[in-house]
Amino acid sequence: MNPHSIRAGSGATVRTGIGWDSHKLVSDPARPLILGGVTLEHTHGLLGHSDADVLTHAVIDALLGAAGLDDIGALFPDTDAAYKDADSIALLVDVVDRVRGAGFTINNVDTTVVMERPKLSPQRGAIRARLAEALGVDQGQVNVKASTGEGLGFVGRGEGVAALAVATLTADT
Repeated sequence: MNPHSIRAGSGATVRTGIGWDSHKLVSDPARPLILGGVTLEHTHGLLGHSDADVLTHAVIDALLGAAGLDDIGALFPDTDAAYKDADSIALLVDVVDRVRGAGFTINNVDTTVVMERPKLSPQRGAIRARLAEALGVDQGQVNVKASTGEGLGFVGRGEGVAALAVATLTADT
């Protein structure tokens, strides 16, 4: 049996994956702050090869990990010009297709965004809805939480944003 999977009471195989990403905040009007496919009003945006949506990137890696399908860097390398300024939600939709094609159903995605500002709470519902839509699941299967760095590290100094995600899949039988 795969070390990342367990048998549920129904005999279905349940697998879990973890994703993490971080990007630097920059003061550049051309770089918006996008989290979970939603643009947030802020003085800084995230720097990256794609749209630098750390939350969606973490979700992608959690799904890929649970399904045993490599990682975001292998599928969408930052050395490939095709992914320059790419919409991370479009990449997520591609990954959802791959996960389903590999015989898995998405059960749950739980996320945490770690940043000092802006406050995520006004946009949490929109982010949750956007991720659920891209995942093809009900909003109740997606959770979006926020935390801060409490003044510690690159997040605490307001230099960047990090995100964590856990995805739970069931193997189709």
